[in-house]
Amino acid sequence: MTPPPLSPERARLAAALRELKTRTGLSLAGLAAKTPYSKSSWERYLNGKTLPPRQAVRDLCRLAGEAEGRYLALWEIAESQWSGRATEGTPAGPGTPPRRPDAAAPAGPGPARPGPAGHRGVAAVAVLASVCAVAVGGVAVALLALLPHRDGARSAPPPASSVIGPLCRGAACEGGNPMHMRCGVGPSTLASYRTATGARLELRHSRECGTGWARMWNTRIGDRLTVTAGGPTRSARVEDRLDTEEFVFTPMTVARPGAVVRACFRPAAGGGRECFDGRVR
Repeated sequence: MTPPPLSPERARLAAALRELKTRTGLSLAGLAAKTPYSKSSWERYLNGKTLPPRQAVRDLCRLAGEAEGRYLALWEIAESQWSGRATEGTPAGPGTPPRRPDAAAPAGPGPARPGPAGHRGVAAVAVLASVCAVAVGGVAVALLALLPHRDGARSAPPPASSVIGPLCRGAACEGGNPMHMRCGVGPSTLASYRTATGARLELRHSRECGTGWARMWNTRIGDRLTVTAGGPTRSARVEDRLDTEEFVFTPMTVARPGAVVRACFRPAAGGGRECFDGRVR
């Protein structure tokens, strides 16, 4: 029998986990050796056949050297859909997954009880409002998870705003913090590089902001990273132990279509400078 199609929430999570696995460079057997989960379990998690435990997502982020916020937000949304919390109060239909006994009860009033025909419209409105609230909350969690990374630009984040899009564009972003200016939501990766010391580097680009920047992780205190796209050179330095456990970003520089963005890494331990390029498409 053909298995039912994946929900969009679980499909997004599975795709993100497969990307993380690629970053680890490990096989399924390698993942099983470094985590409490078996090879067959990882196969199910990565293909969306089974919702992974939250800790499995955290372990995979650790092995990939990725910050876990975005991936845990995707897991929360998928778990909400899978457990039935995202559709609490709606009648179950064919193929609807049963609610898990250990799933947390949603806050607020429970599902509307069946009533006379005259009250069905009110119940339908209540159900629709509940589903919309869950969806909006999930999007907010995913966006917030992307923002709070430390970086080379030490300016304070801007005040909270109802605007979801970037807070700057083009030249107005020059030298700004990509996370605080919301340019780090959904950027593309122009190029990746692994240094001789094991540090991982990426060139990032935001089409909405028209800017590029570089980030590094698996670093050591004193490591430096610079980025330029033919204009000013922006730089970041790993300052302390906390920085070695997170992404460190350079400030942004304007990167128009066709521009070549170049990043250079200089390790704290000495040795030659390592550079790599990426072109904005």
